[in-house]
Amino acid sequence: MKRGKKYVEAAKAIDRATLYDVADAVALVKKTAVAKFDETVEVHIRTGCDGRHADQQIRGAVVLPHGTGKKVRVLVFAKGDKVAEAEAAGAEFVGGEELIPKIQNENWFDFDVVVATPDMMGVVGRIGRVLGPKGLMPNPKAGTVTMDVAKAVADIKAGKIEYRLDKTNIIHVPIGKASFTEEQLADNFQTLIDAINKAKPATLKGQYLKSATISSTMGPGVKLNVGKLAN
Repeated sequence: MKRGKKYVEAAKAIDRATLYDVADAVALVKKTAVAKFDETVEVHIRTGCDGRHADQQIRGAVVLPHGTGKKVRVLVFAKGDKVAEAEAAGAEFVGGEELIPKIQNENWFDFDVVVATPDMMGVVGRIGRVLGPKGLMPNPKAGTVTMDVAKAVADIKAGKIEYRLDKTNIIHVPIGKASFTEEQLADNFQTLIDAINKAKPATLKGQYLKSATISSTMGPGVKLNVGKLAN
């Protein structure tokens, strides 16, 4: 893969053989984020879990203290009083069965997160095959299947992110923007890593956090010293 001049220059600032502390890594990621737009800062954590086993699945959500820097559009499936609650909390779209054909037939996806009350999961289940592959299916572990739709929407708007293992047992999550201060990014990272440490499966044998990298959207990855991250 051919890299652009900016990337090659930025990569020179990073020693590929070094495992950096979080503060140093964050400083380097900010320094090497040289795109013309405000790049997203992402964390990639390779775990020792085997996601094929149900008892080694990792999935959860955490509210980052400084948010993600991204405007998140929320769709809520609800009925009765919960409709007004969701709207008052700031959900962009609220509805029920009438939204199903719009998503199924019109390929409507003007939303980033889906929240549903438990009594609407039968309806939402009809489009599970469409929402699932996009990572949009509501899930109780992520706090997106709940009767407290107002809290769910408020948390998401405040910077709640979901973390989960992908097929290769890696967790990919955003922790902010390159325009954030080093302190804000480090705070967000620490909040995330604390949640992931707490989510360690009891059945796991061997090392939990195998490797971790921080990078900006267009910038090179900076490897972290995972020995200092595990608790």
